[in-house]
Amino acid sequence: MDGDGRSDDCDAGGEWIWVRRPQEAEAAAAAAGWPTEEAPPLKVVFASPARYFTDAAPIGNGRLGALVWGGVTSEKLQLNHDTLWTGGPATAVAYGLSGDETQSYQPLGDIDLAFGEHIKYTNYKRYLDLESATVNVTYSVGEVLYSREHFSSNPHQVIATKISANKPGAVSCTVSLATPLDHRIRVTDANEIIMEGSCPGEKPAGDGNASNHPPGMKFCAILYLLTSGANGQVQVLNDKMLKLDGADSAVLLLAAATSFEGPFVKPSESTLDPVTSAFTTLNMARSMSYAQLKAYHMDDYQSLFQRVSLQLSRGSNGVLGGSTLAHLPENISQDAAVSDCTVQMVDCSRLNELNNSEKPTVDRIISFRHDEDPSLVELLFQFGRYLLISCSRPGTQVSNLQGIWNNETNAPWGTAPHPNINLQMNYWPSLPCNLSECQDPLFDFIGSLSVNGAKTAKVNYGANGWVSHQVTDLWAKTSPDAGDPSWALWPMGGPWLATHLWEHYSFTMDREFLERTAYPLLEGSASFLLSWLIEGHEGYLETNPSTSPEHYFIAPDGKKASVSYSTTMDMSIIREVFSAVLLSADILGKSSTDVVQRIKAALPRLPPIKIGRDGTIMEWAQDFKDPEPQHRHVSHLFGLYPGHTMTLEQTPDLCKAVANTLYKRGDKGPGWSTSWKMALWAHLHNSEHAYKMILQLITLIDPKHEHEKEGGLYSNLFTAHPPFQIDANFGFPAALCEMLVQSTGSDLYLLPALPRDKWPHGSVKGLRARGGLTVNICWKEGSLHEALVWSSSSGNSLALARVHYGDHAAVISASPGQVYRFNSELKCLETWQL
Repeated sequence: MDGDGRSDDCDAGGEWIWVRRPQEAEAAAAAAGWPTEEAPPLKVVFASPARYFTDAAPIGNGRLGALVWGGVTSEKLQLNHDTLWTGGPATAVAYGLSGDETQSYQPLGDIDLAFGEHIKYTNYKRYLDLESATVNVTYSVGEVLYSREHFSSNPHQVIATKISANKPGAVSCTVSLATPLDHRIRVTDANEIIMEGSCPGEKPAGDGNASNHPPGMKFCAILYLLTSGANGQVQVLNDKMLKLDGADSAVLLLAAATSFEGPFVKPSESTLDPVTSAFTTLNMARSMSYAQLKAYHMDDYQSLFQRVSLQLSRGSNGVLGGSTLAHLPENISQDAAVSDCTVQMVDCSRLNELNNSEKPTVDRIISFRHDEDPSLVELLFQFGRYLLISCSRPGTQVSNLQGIWNNETNAPWGTAPHPNINLQMNYWPSLPCNLSECQDPLFDFIGSLSVNGAKTAKVNYGANGWVSHQVTDLWAKTSPDAGDPSWALWPMGGPWLATHLWEHYSFTMDREFLERTAYPLLEGSASFLLSWLIEGHEGYLETNPSTSPEHYFIAPDGKKASVSYSTTMDMSIIREVFSAVLLSADILGKSSTDVVQRIKAALPRLPPIKIGRDGTIMEWAQDFKDPEPQHRHVSHLFGLYPGHTMTLEQTPDLCKAVANTLYKRGDKGPGWSTSWKMALWAHLHNSEHAYKMILQLITLIDPKHEHEKEGGLYSNLFTAHPPFQIDANFGFPAALCEMLVQSTGSDLYLLPALPRDKWPHGSVKGLRARGGLTVNICWKEGSLHEALVWSSSSGNSLALARVHYGDHAAVISASPGQVYRFNSELKCLETWQL
């Protein structure tokens, strides 16, 4: 695509195919002789064009996202750029209590394609292919088959669309850009539509009108059209649109940029020109053919996505029927067929699951209540991984409340990151699901929070270190919002985020990361907590004031209240941060510092987790009456998951109280609450109830009546609060990982919460565990059949790790790349170097 109008550039070079070495997990499985499994296509399928935002198919490269509506008479790609926000950096007053209002994430605009009116079409299909990160739309008009393909390229930072037909000269359409923001549009004679504009300087008012505010951040989007075919004609309409007639095919490339220069630079003082930035990006992309762009895109994406595979099967006792050996390869006997890791029988339920993968996903969600199709669970698991790859890459912003996909100027909660569960849950799958690079934006963001948070800590509390509260934005807001203290007065957002720093080290064993990035931020968070703790009852150190996020209790005067002292979640988070600092200090040789010594003195003085009169975990320091026993938050259970202070082995009485708490809380709730409960039940090794939460989540939400129900899925598999919040899309794969693999710094547990009657046969490859371990597991008839465990860490060798399955245990001492192969009783069959 040299941009010179040559007609053969749309397809120059034909299809490019990258030949890549097998992923580590697949290589280990092949070396162990595990057979290759037939997997259903990982596609989110639609039978018609989108009617609602939550019917559209998402694509993204971490920075630039789109939702593909897939219309026939007209196509719409709703566009987003991760740095397009209202407002600017915090003002001096913002560091004080209840400072500046949280800003709002804005839509970039739309690519609109008009193909004509009253088109009679047949054979419509639209699908998102998770294996290739492409959205495809196909339909027939008479004898002409039309197709459109869309993807968002990370290597080249553009959204690419190819429109084609099986008949020469059949591609005609009008191409335009639009945005609800203040803007101007011009068209060049090089088939470029250039849209420039600016965001509001403040968050839009309730009317959603973003044009009545002073200008803020600047942006630019450039759409480039390239055609093929000798007779294709392009003309400019109204100086704003391009009209294409009679082409064989067409390629559209969209590049976009903003003037965002970091969270501490005012938009008015930015030196970045988004027009120049967008043209630089576009020029690099259009120097390549469409086939080359797609090949680079797929190689980049698949290097992440293909690290993990999951297959779940009901086997011969499945709801959909029995099994058959009719399709066995001729050289495999029936006896051998059932002795391998992955059962070689082709069972009827698996064949049905393969067929189901081509059905509209909305129908599969509806029927899941009856057929409990395991392949839909696989799809939802991998969809979460796809979304994380698509909305969070090194160098981008953190995944917000809707990832990077938003179509409103005044969206619910401004789509702002909420660090009282939602932002943290967005990154829960990054480590166990083998996508650690996708966590990089979170660490960059924590670094920015620590700068603003040091000022908030000093101004608000006269404290050392840094702090952040319950909501934040692009500008790294750390002060609390003005509002109800039940959600506003919560200085534990920063400390909770800090625990992710230690978790990253514990999974990757990256000592350089620990020393240069994690430890300074952890130490700063711990310094705030040491300042925040005060002398309290019975010699304990307390937090006061203290809240349990968004929840109330009945005070002694009989009225509802939210502010008390030393909530269970406060103390659980503080323990995690203090423990992480001590462990890090031991590794880095910093155990003699003043902060470490103060932590060692403070830890034993923190109030313990208590059990109430009703046998549940006490949420507050006193056994207050709960006015809403089935509240959506389960904050006081943080110590079981994602924390580590409660375990079945070490604190069985507390874990029994956790179970009582979950029964009392009930199963209903928003999507993120359902996912959290799923993980908690998994850590109680209660596979039946963890699976029940899967049933709870996989229920269809109708956008027209979404507020009549809590939780569930939309037709495009987005998860619902409702409205759409992406957190449960990430909480679900993380919780499923906890059902299959759990780990501490020294112990690895295989299949701790496998629902054996639901998925009696299956395999998972490539999950990560603490200690730098990677795990492949296969099981049959509800029990472990074989496992491969190896160290993927390139840092220090793993000294010792205990592997557990049921009553069986084994001890390994692994160096990087050394694979251990275990049988069903954890007997080591062999080891080798990967």
